[in-house]
Amino acid sequence: MSESIGFPIDNFHFKSNSIFEGLPKEDEAFIKSSLVKQEYKKGAMLFLEGSYPSGIFYIIEGKVKKFKVDKDGREQIIYVCNSGELLGYPSLLSEETFSDSATALEKTTVGFMPKKAFLDLLDKSTVISKRLIKNLSHEFAVLENSILSISHKTVRERLALSLLILRDKYKAKDYKTNDNIEINLSREDLANIVGTAVETLVRLLRELKDEKMIMTDGRKIIILDPKKLLEIANL
Repeated sequence: MSESIGFPIDNFHFKSNSIFEGLPKEDEAFIKSSLVKQEYKKGAMLFLEGSYPSGIFYIIEGKVKKFKVDKDGREQIIYVCNSGELLGYPSLLSEETFSDSATALEKTTVGFMPKKAFLDLLDKSTVISKRLIKNLSHEFAVLENSILSISHKTVRERLALSLLILRDKYKAKDYKTNDNIEINLSREDLANIVGTAVETLVRLLRELKDEKMIMTDGRKIIILDPKKLLEIANL
């Protein structure tokens, strides 16, 4: 649960950040020696839908959006990845092309592990192999929840849910209960997460602001009443 508001954040969070935590020393040493640090500017692409993976990506710092583009060129953001999360391993394991694209939402530092090193790691570490299998099952459930949210909820409900998920993503590492959390995201990206037009998003944000649930500072959104948003999200 997210704090005490009763929001089941784990239902919408991949949790891949737990895969590299608390590992045996030999596994930690192998990972540290295999990761190649790479810097991405805001808007830089990590990988493109339809391309073949040459390794996996571990987000050291920053945020990355995973998205698909439809035949009309419209973008749908599937998931926002946070520091500590892994990207690209499902496609690498299945030996298939990437099913979506990934782009940095802000200045992002990534550790890239080449395919051979990653496969060697799986051969060496039963701990990581088991964690990956468990996390793949969880990611499938998260995507199911996302699909249900898009197909069965109103735009207002989807916006409330998206803001709660993003609120958790944008927490500072030293976050304390009742600290203000700033969601720093463009209106276009937020609209592509919610699955609506920018004009509709702006109108709904104005309504939430008038109802004292959020406040804005430029493109930043601060959640004032997460419990009320949870009611609107209708989980």
